[in-house]
Amino acid sequence: MSTVVVAKKAGKVCIAADSLTSFGDLKLNSHYDAAHDKILLHNENYIGIVGSAAHQLVLESVFASKKVVERKIIIDLSSRLAIFETFLALHPVLKEKYFLNSKDEEHDPYESTQIDALIANPFGIFGVHSLREVTEYNKFWAIGSGAEYALGAMFAVYDKAETAEEIAYIGVAAGAEFNNASELPLSSYLVDLQKPKSLGK
Repeated sequence: MSTVVVAKKAGKVCIAADSLTSFGDLKLNSHYDAAHDKILLHNENYIGIVGSAAHQLVLESVFASKKVVERKIIIDLSSRLAIFETFLALHPVLKEKYFLNSKDEEHDPYESTQIDALIANPFGIFGVHSLREVTEYNKFWAIGSGAEYALGAMFAVYDKAETAEEIAYIGVAAGAEFNNASELPLSSYLVDLQKPKSLGK
């Protein structure tokens, strides 16, 4: 698992993630992993993914896939509804081309996409979860096995911290300190929030 966080403050958003990949008891840290950055860039969107190590490579392939173009799927991550519609449209592609195992809990109301991710872009900070639930966050959030430590740390410093980057760093650092599946160094990306357009007369 991992610690991935997003934070929003003072007109900027920051996404950050630890760098450890683990396979049961086996650790693959940044000294050995040439692709240890858990944050994927697509256009103006930064996407941090937790769970299976395959997810990031699958999404990289999806965003470059001819199937997406052929089906006229528009990758739009600019709002809660747009993200939902994007992942809904991608779900059949994940099943058909990438052999996604969509089975999860027997009593789940919908098929699972098996992906948990955080998104940072000029429009805000968002979370996507396995049943394609999408949440927009006002301040910060964290996912992964170190999320509880990260959330507590970010809550403690949010009002005093001056920047989104500082808040995100503290969140990942707390996850790496107390969760055995997270480890520094971290990667982080900062984005300017888009200013709301004036509806002036």
